[in-house]
Amino acid sequence: MTVTKQVYLTALMQHSPTGGPAVTFSALIPDLHHYKGSFGGRAFPLWADSAAATPNIPAAVLAALSSALGAPISAPDILAYIAAVAAHPAYVTRFVTDLVQPGLRIPLTTDSGLFTEAARLGRRVIWLHSFGERFVDASDGRPAGAPRLPAAERPTIPEDGAIPTDPAAVPDTIRHDAATRRLHVGQGHVDNVSRAVWDYEVSGKQVLTQWFSYRGRDRSRPIIGDRRKPSPLGEIQPPGWLPEYTAELLNVLNVLGGLVALEAAQADLLECICNGPTLPASALHAAVAAETTKAPAARRGRRRVAAQGDLLGGGDP
Repeated sequence: MTVTKQVYLTALMQHSPTGGPAVTFSALIPDLHHYKGSFGGRAFPLWADSAAATPNIPAAVLAALSSALGAPISAPDILAYIAAVAAHPAYVTRFVTDLVQPGLRIPLTTDSGLFTEAARLGRRVIWLHSFGERFVDASDGRPAGAPRLPAAERPTIPEDGAIPTDPAAVPDTIRHDAATRRLHVGQGHVDNVSRAVWDYEVSGKQVLTQWFSYRGRDRSRPIIGDRRKPSPLGEIQPPGWLPEYTAELLNVLNVLGGLVALEAAQADLLECICNGPTLPASALHAAVAAETTKAPAARRGRRRVAAQGDLLGGGDP
């Protein structure tokens, strides 16, 4: 696989999101629970082949969108567009009544200016979700490597806030003080953390507390129903808080801060798209149906897995 190009979109399928972004992205191969850590879902790779040359979006869809917009549209453009439109809380809020029926619906603008703006914004969203590993473009403010907020907004650990690495002082709590904008991690703390970053969720799963639950003193998991007990291998853990955990935490805080900063622009853009001209779903369904009729054998020959589907393919694999 061309590792510098593949990107995965993950989302719920049998359930609907309840808050936060409706889709998430990863540069790493995700499992079924990647979206929120539970309830399963689907993973949609951007590319369908190991050379990252064949888009995992039907050619008929690319052609239909390109025709509607009056300009050639690429698969990365569409993925970025989806990120801008659906990877933020306003999407879930606006379509809450529609989401009673599981399955995400993406409004596709036929305004070329709005599409271009969404694709640009979405590239930054995916860059953030992938921790600076995908959609890199230093000339557009997306350098390779872990994203960082502007200096004035960046979370910092003061000299007296270092998180102890002593095994006897492994953090057992994580909490946020909104008045001081301080994130307390056991005996240590991180300054300049906003309430919005602390509250950031993915469909009811608070990101920071979930992240900490795998690194704090108590890493046990509740046994739900008749699920089998966890493997004893899970009890093999580092004796103390690792320096890598602190580096990871700062990376996560910067990414969440960057995503929060984009939410207002994403919400405004979604309103403009929904209030403007859009491509009806029937146009895409017809285009895909026509393509399938022309080359059914080719489509059947593509190797699929149970949790992978065509992006905007209009049906199950």
